[in-house]
Amino acid sequence: MKKLSARRRHPLAAVVVLLLALACTGGLYAVFAPADKAQADTTAQSLAIDEGKKLFAVGCASCHGTGGQGTSDGPSLVGVGAAAVDFQVGTGRMPAQQPGAQVPKKKVVYSQAEIDQLAAFISSLGAGPSVPTERQYSPDDADIAKGGELFRTNCTQCHNFTGKGGALTHGKFAPDLEGVDPKHIYEAMQTGPQNMPSFPDTILSEQNKKDIIAYLDAVNSDDTESPGGLELGGLGPVSEGLFSWVFGLGALIAVAVWVAARTAKAKKS
Repeated sequence: MKKLSARRRHPLAAVVVLLLALACTGGLYAVFAPADKAQADTTAQSLAIDEGKKLFAVGCASCHGTGGQGTSDGPSLVGVGAAAVDFQVGTGRMPAQQPGAQVPKKKVVYSQAEIDQLAAFISSLGAGPSVPTERQYSPDDADIAKGGELFRTNCTQCHNFTGKGGALTHGKFAPDLEGVDPKHIYEAMQTGPQNMPSFPDTILSEQNKKDIIAYLDAVNSDDTESPGGLELGGLGPVSEGLFSWVFGLGALIAVAVWVAARTAKAKKS
């Protein structure tokens, strides 16, 4: 009986075995490897919401309710979005020091990390405007002239021509915008805090908001020149009219008194 000859392996057999081994290894890695980036982001967001809920319970729930539904002492926060939280808490307006016609800007209580956690919790209660990116509020590539036109049309009634602020009714006021963080100006236009109306992208586009921010930066910069001379605080015709009445009318009265005194003296002599 003839000896059976050994079967020869195909030249590619080793390659196939290697590929199968790699495939199995990859499958095992996919099973036992850490969560991918999306899962990691979801986990981080959940942790931020949990931490924000704890901060909210301590510093905010007494006025806004444990679920942010609002009470007689504070409005509902459902649907206000992360941008409203970043603005109100990031400028120190919240937590409020005491009730009043308007909550003023004051020293910030929370760190930016804690503000982000509070914003994450409030965002989980309902969709709302998100915190803008630096690209959205950066004055780079903005049209300053267009921003001035938009600001004079929509904002000067309260904030005056260069954003110096002004008084409103019933103890309310429009704050001075000089030195305000561009991000907070953008968020204020998005959310309409306190007495201010909101300007969503359907009314003022992202580019429009950027133009307004660039205009405010230009007119309030230390390098800005005033070709008209004395700017009288940049408050517009109100301050100019007051200046004219007080000093102009005062000068006319002084001249009239001087003329009358000279005339009386001349008659006596």
